[in-house]
Amino acid sequence: MLNFDNTYNKLPSQFFKKSKAASSLNPQLVAWNDNLFQTLSASNKNLPLKDILSYFSGQSLIPGSEPVATVYAGHQFGHFNPQLGDGRALLLGEVLANDHRRYDLQLKGSGPTFYSRGGDGLSPLGPVLREYLVSEAMFYMGVPTTRSLCAVTTGQTVYREQPLPGAILTRVASSHIRVGSFEFFAAQGDVDNLQTLADYTIKRHFPENKKSNELLYWQLFLAIAQLQIQLVPKWLGLGFIHGVMNTDNTSICGETIDYGPCAFMDSYKSNQVFSFIDQQGRYAYNQQLNIVLWNLSCLANALFPLFLTECGHKAECIKKLESQFEVFSAQLEQEYLQVMCQKMGIFKAQPQDKKIVDEFLLILEKENQDFTNSFRELSYGKVKEADFEKKWLNRLGQQQESLEESKKLMQSCNPYLIPRNHLIQKSIEQSLAGDYTFFHLLNQAWQKPYEQNLKYKDLSLPPEKHEEIKNTFCGT
Repeated sequence: MLNFDNTYNKLPSQFFKKSKAASSLNPQLVAWNDNLFQTLSASNKNLPLKDILSYFSGQSLIPGSEPVATVYAGHQFGHFNPQLGDGRALLLGEVLANDHRRYDLQLKGSGPTFYSRGGDGLSPLGPVLREYLVSEAMFYMGVPTTRSLCAVTTGQTVYREQPLPGAILTRVASSHIRVGSFEFFAAQGDVDNLQTLADYTIKRHFPENKKSNELLYWQLFLAIAQLQIQLVPKWLGLGFIHGVMNTDNTSICGETIDYGPCAFMDSYKSNQVFSFIDQQGRYAYNQQLNIVLWNLSCLANALFPLFLTECGHKAECIKKLESQFEVFSAQLEQEYLQVMCQKMGIFKAQPQDKKIVDEFLLILEKENQDFTNSFRELSYGKVKEADFEKKWLNRLGQQQESLEESKKLMQSCNPYLIPRNHLIQKSIEQSLAGDYTFFHLLNQAWQKPYEQNLKYKDLSLPPEKHEEIKNTFCGT
């Protein structure tokens, strides 16, 4: 079964509220990730269906679990909310897994908690299916992400714009500590609990920092920042738009978390927005690197009282941060350039390569070309612009690696399949009608995204005009 060791519950009571799931009426299994369960499980035994339904619908407690709703704050679209928290989620506990790592298990859509702010805490089936599909696809594309263990329908009706079937997702994460977790205690001026959270985070996620015993909180900040700097350029390389990069949706573990109105671009558009609520384009495709810096500035502001205990001088701390953010900015640009260059067969990005990357993207945007397929076709040597082809081949010729090696590199980082919006929508619509066949087909196909399998050729095609998805919705 699962080996729970719930260290977060040992933190002070201000960090969470004990809670329990609403009772599901008639849970039915939609999806079960047995490979993930075997990684988490303390044994290699299969879990009976009746236990899956009971445990992951919230009908009964998994032995060893201690459900709580965690508190956090957050900057939402630039505006600070001093108290948010798990309004429709329950942290079941922490599992010590077979790979010797610790994972959080969380139910999403399991009913109201102390932090629901008047909401019902439930989830319709659609958002559960979207997160299950996209989070698992991201994992197989090699992007750090939360994962999906189980999806069940509850037998209850959830009322939004219309009555919808209710569902619960079981999410697996390295942890659910967010930038907003630090902001909560900082906003209250509660330095003691801010330090408690920082010490806990260091011990659980960055134990190597403890060994230096120098500037612990500064090193914590740098470690969290590096994970974000490595993560978000990977999104851009896949044409992924998170849609809600609020600080309460920013994991300190560097995992993609909270798949709401997320989407992958079809035709390339540098300022593409899908989220219906992002009317100003704050979280557009080409703004995501800037938002990394903005969110890190929020984290720095929250941790500032702890920096002062190590630094001692406010002016010196501010000067140090200003200098560090210049470094972060340069690192983000370099990481992004490296991701994009590898997509074009360039093994080691040079500053001048930005010009050739930008030129290719400009061609895609001017000609309304599909982002994913255009890069994939480039890996086969298919180039529509003769002038660009000459420049590109000349750049590849400057490397020690052969053209064939460059093409192999490109095919390893340019997916053949991505979770296209119209395919997700089709799977949701069919699932709402009671047919999960297409949902399971997508989940299977997206486990090998870089393999050109003609069996799935239809899944690699851009949407027809009538299939295009203009807006995505959070679904809460």
